[in-house]
Amino acid sequence: MDLGFMWDTFLTLLTGLSLTLELAVTSVVAGSALALAISLLAVTGGEIGRTITRTYVFVFRGSPLLVQMFLIYYGLGQFRHGLQDLGVWGFFREPYWCAVLALTLNTAAYCSEIFRGGLLAVSAQEIEAARACGMSGILLFRRIILPIAIRHALPAYGNEIILMIKATALASVITIMEVTGLAGKLIADSFRAFEIFIVAGAIYLAIIFIVTRMLMAVDFWLSPHMRMRLQS
Repeated sequence: MDLGFMWDTFLTLLTGLSLTLELAVTSVVAGSALALAISLLAVTGGEIGRTITRTYVFVFRGSPLLVQMFLIYYGLGQFRHGLQDLGVWGFFREPYWCAVLALTLNTAAYCSEIFRGGLLAVSAQEIEAARACGMSGILLFRRIILPIAIRHALPAYGNEIILMIKATALASVITIMEVTGLAGKLIADSFRAFEIFIVAGAIYLAIIFIVTRMLMAVDFWLSPHMRMRLQS
């Protein structure tokens, strides 16, 4: 293995790191907001709300993310004139926004089920205790239900964040030059796939390592009962 070549590859792939992180952060934030709305609709929307959410989750969890990305980027291009009439063609002709949309819709389907499970995990006794203290409505949701639901959902939600960071690699198939896209270009130029993919994999491993440590810190912060147990 040529360490000099691998170092040059590392420096080249680093130029795509900001785009990888931007794709991941944008899709996770937007997907989480959409997922929270979907999970609330599933819990409080009655039969109609549950039907809508079940259909959405089934479609986006049941089909591959790569297919969804192709349908949005290449498929919707067949309806260019209609999209121009609606004034949204400028959005769908950009591969970056198509990738963000596909990643957002996909992660929202998974996260909505995670959030729904977290909300349902809040016990009736905890809600009744909060109401006995005079809490209700938004205050009850903000101070009691949401923090407890987040604590229950965090392990699975952390896994979804990690999966979405790795899923940004699929954006390379629609011409986005993030880390994997740059790696593919280097391989086409040098035919040295082994060293290049080792470097690309190491970059993703470093990102995941940092993210997992951040998630562990958040989990520790949201679990005061665990901190008290450790201190005792």
